[in-house]
Amino acid sequence: MHAVVHAAEVFFDHLAAVEWKPLGIGVGLYLLRVSARPVAWRNIIAAAYPESRVPLSRIFGAYWVGVAVNSVVPARGGDALKLVLVKHKVTESTYPTLAATLIVETLFDFFLSGIFFLWALTLGVLPGVHANIPGLDWNWFFNHPKAAAVIAGLTTFMLGAIVILLQPRLRNFKARVRQGFAILQPFERYLREVVPWQALSWVFRFASVFYFLRAFGVPGTAHNVLLTLVVQSLATLLPFTPGGFGSEQGLLVAVFHGKVSAGALLSFSVGQKIVTMVAGLVVGGAALFAMVRTLSLRGLRHEAKAIDEPPGL
Repeated sequence: MHAVVHAAEVFFDHLAAVEWKPLGIGVGLYLLRVSARPVAWRNIIAAAYPESRVPLSRIFGAYWVGVAVNSVVPARGGDALKLVLVKHKVTESTYPTLAATLIVETLFDFFLSGIFFLWALTLGVLPGVHANIPGLDWNWFFNHPKAAAVIAGLTTFMLGAIVILLQPRLRNFKARVRQGFAILQPFERYLREVVPWQALSWVFRFASVFYFLRAFGVPGTAHNVLLTLVVQSLATLLPFTPGGFGSEQGLLVAVFHGKVSAGALLSFSVGQKIVTMVAGLVVGGAALFAMVRTLSLRGLRHEAKAIDEPPGL
């Protein structure tokens, strides 16, 4: 928490030096980046439910709501709200299948992030797992191996017990999860209907980071953009904080150590988080209001209760 507060203080200290034109372009590219992804998710859901109507407008709105919630809630809590909003409009859909479509929706991201990660490893700029980096989510696990092993063992035991208790109902569950991967068969359909939209999103992501770097006085080279993308991907591996906040700032300072000042890096990282969070909350809030005509928790509970859950879930 101290690292986060310090990063925010550095950002506000550097606020006067922000270049507003690149910042505005970066925000616009961020909006395009997120807006390209719901099309891919819609195609994945449509493949899972070929007999059902899957309205793009609903998927688009639900996706933006999820992005907005994930920016302020840890552990990707916005993904659960995505599923609630989509299930209400896709006939006969189930949560296991819809959750599986979210996994499919990230496959291209893992592939591309993996390539960037391997590239960063060849440069030798990434800190080791035992590096003491302020704000890094997984520091505690590597610095307390015995306690981490106990937690891992208890978690494994509990998951095993749940599997045994639910064994009679798992067959139906597995079939529904498998349904969410329908677009992968044939794989050519995935390449045609999902990859182009996600690749476009990555192009916008690269460009937005380029302009955000420039806005906060960090050289916007291709090398710096790619390293930033690697750091952002690593920071969200364990989403203990909204959007990996804290981890991202610590990793950026470690990766760019000696090349870019820590103040400029913290100003960039926190500034980008703030402006994208505000943009996401505005668009996500507007989308949520358009779908359920309310922004209150009571209205959202009503939306969830309106969904008729099939027996056996």
